[in-house]
Amino acid sequence: MEFTAKTVEEAVELGLKELGLEKEQAEITVVKESVKGLFGRVKENAVVEVSKKLSGNEKTIEFLQKLFELMDVNAKAVLVSDLDNTVIDVITDDSSKLIGKRGESLDAIQALASAYANTFNKDYKKVVVNCENYRERREETLIKLAHKLEEKATEMRREVQLEPMNPFERRIIHTALAESETVTTRSDGKEPNRYVVIVPNEKDEFSKPYNAGKNERQNKKGGFDKKRSNFKGGKGQGRSSSSKDRKKSTIVFGTYLGNSLKDKN
Repeated sequence: MEFTAKTVEEAVELGLKELGLEKEQAEITVVKESVKGLFGRVKENAVVEVSKKLSGNEKTIEFLQKLFELMDVNAKAVLVSDLDNTVIDVITDDSSKLIGKRGESLDAIQALASAYANTFNKDYKKVVVNCENYRERREETLIKLAHKLEEKATEMRREVQLEPMNPFERRIIHTALAESETVTTRSDGKEPNRYVVIVPNEKDEFSKPYNAGKNERQNKKGGFDKKRSNFKGGKGQGRSSSSKDRKKSTIVFGTYLGNSLKDKN
């Protein structure tokens, strides 16, 4: 709010009194200094803006609201928690636009919110932006996927490759299979194409890695023999007819979920 008085000090005092704030609780901006005329008389009054000082989280919420306006989305950001992590929930009637394909839009929003929020923090603090429990639902999906591919790797005695994922999603897979008695996991590749590999304890050393996503797509199209894909090794089975296809690694499971965490590998 703007306040006017003969001097800046008087204008600030007027603003603090009206808003019920102490000076250390307020954001004060001098819009215009007072102008004196002849004989020291005030020709033009001073103008200041006085408002309540926002915390880093409150500024982040305000930042997100402005971002939603630019996106032309009717949404409201709500601070859920500020303990170990800053958790912000987004309430909207257009969740598909905010979440985006495979969570990519929500991840981008989260990355922007994290970068902005941490400009106010001395130490880095993780920021999570959620919408309609998308993060929890995605984690549940990845855990189920991890156990499904654990069984496949064990049965075929072959390594199973997933698609490139961000560190957060890879960590979910690693954690889900940490106590497995039949497989271990590792991460291969370089960012942003780093991916998880599920390795059976009893591995056929002569078999090539099973490219999970590629084979699933072929099965759906009817261009792949499922019986030939479920074997425990064997010469010539489950191979692509093209040498170029054999060399190319196409991987499809996973989705991007935002903040960077230290990965297992």
